[in-house]
Amino acid sequence: MKTMTCKQLGGACDKEFCASTFIEISELSQNHGMEMFEVGDEKHIEAMNRMKGLMTHPEAMKKWMEDKRQEFNALPCNK
Repeated sequence: MKTMTCKQLGGACDKEFCASTFIEISELSQNHGMEMFEVGDEKHIEAMNRMKGLMTHPEAMKKWMEDKRQEFNALPCNK
């Protein structure tokens, strides 16, 4: 298992997510983002809007995802 924070994954807080794969941690982060959106958390909504802006540039989004995947893969495993 590896740990990344909401902020490390493009979000707005220090909530930690633990997962075995980058796909799993991405899903946890997305679910958290949706929960924060549903309660109207402004900081998370701002972070989501930044990500939406990034998504309008496919190459930039692809690079961002690859950078985050590499960051995840470089992390030590939690015990």
